[in-house]
Amino acid sequence: MKYIDEFRDGDIARKISARLAEEVQPERQYSFMEFCGGHTHAISRYGIAGMLPPNVRMVHGPGCPVCVLPIGRIDLAIKLALEFGVIVCTYGDTMRVPASNSLSLVKAKARGGDIRMVYSAADALEVARQNPEREVVFFAIGFETTTPPTALAIRDAQRAQLKNFSVLCCHVLTPSAITHILESPEVRQYGTVPIDGFVGPAHVSIVIGSQPYEHFSDEYRKPVVIAGFEPLDVMQAVLMLVRQVNEGRAEVENEFSRVVSRGGNLQAQALVSEIFELRTTFEWRGLGEVPYSALKIRPSYAQFDAECRFDLSYQPVADNKACECGAILRGVKKPTDCKIFGTVCTPENPVGSCMVSSEGACAAHYSYGRFRDIPVVVESI
Repeated sequence: MKYIDEFRDGDIARKISARLAEEVQPERQYSFMEFCGGHTHAISRYGIAGMLPPNVRMVHGPGCPVCVLPIGRIDLAIKLALEFGVIVCTYGDTMRVPASNSLSLVKAKARGGDIRMVYSAADALEVARQNPEREVVFFAIGFETTTPPTALAIRDAQRAQLKNFSVLCCHVLTPSAITHILESPEVRQYGTVPIDGFVGPAHVSIVIGSQPYEHFSDEYRKPVVIAGFEPLDVMQAVLMLVRQVNEGRAEVENEFSRVVSRGGNLQAQALVSEIFELRTTFEWRGLGEVPYSALKIRPSYAQFDAECRFDLSYQPVADNKACECGAILRGVKKPTDCKIFGTVCTPENPVGSCMVSSEGACAAHYSYGRFRDIPVVVESI
């Protein structure tokens, strides 16, 4: 199968692993952050960490849209369903993210809220068409990958003069989050989270291209290698980062050239620009308030903005004190550093957002990596 089997070849993976072992400098420590949750999932699922040299460390980033969704935003969606009686449509993983008062969207559904899982913004639009007597709100989350379909749904709703459809917009932007991480005290001031380079997002870069990352290589002197989600993609990206570090280079390289271009998808970018504008600030789970890191619906499309239509006011809510999701999303801690990981907090009973999505660092490590952290005791007979 083209672009699948070819990028899961074990023999080639071992060759890249051997090349890495040859090229890393023994006296140097390498720390690379994979921003995207898809890469975190691939690293855990395919055992990539075990094929890297001991002095190459992968740091999990905040690149899972479900994981970075703050509690207060989920509370707004629950309020729409339970207090305003609207039909709330959203993606499946979003349904299970813990919110305030021991609720989640799926638990609010059990209390009588009309909350429906959909696969796309177009599905939510169809729900509005089929229920003209009801208000339908699409709870839209995600990075630049899922933003164009939401923009298309809003434009289609306007053209169809669909008056019962609106969007609770929680779309966030990748470059702003990377900047926030690089400016954080853990990275810039204290150095407790060393980052020598980034494995750049795959699907996001299809839309925005590789050009937006050039800022990080120019200003922060951090190399970026955009990589696909297959195991060989990730391993090749790590090799490319190691070579940049060894040579003292800080450039944007595109391992995912079979799909990503420098300029990205200009048609999708134009559509997003027509429908959305920047928010001055937005709260990310684990990162706090991040300036100019999210989108809101432009005033010309305000009739489709659920925040305006229902006069919603956002209230931040603190995470569960026992949960270390915030520190994990910033790369400060690993899943196993959390006291409730794998015991109280599991994929079946998630306490934090990192355990909800399969791309979350905790869920990926629970499914594929947690047994590697259990010391093996060999008893002599």
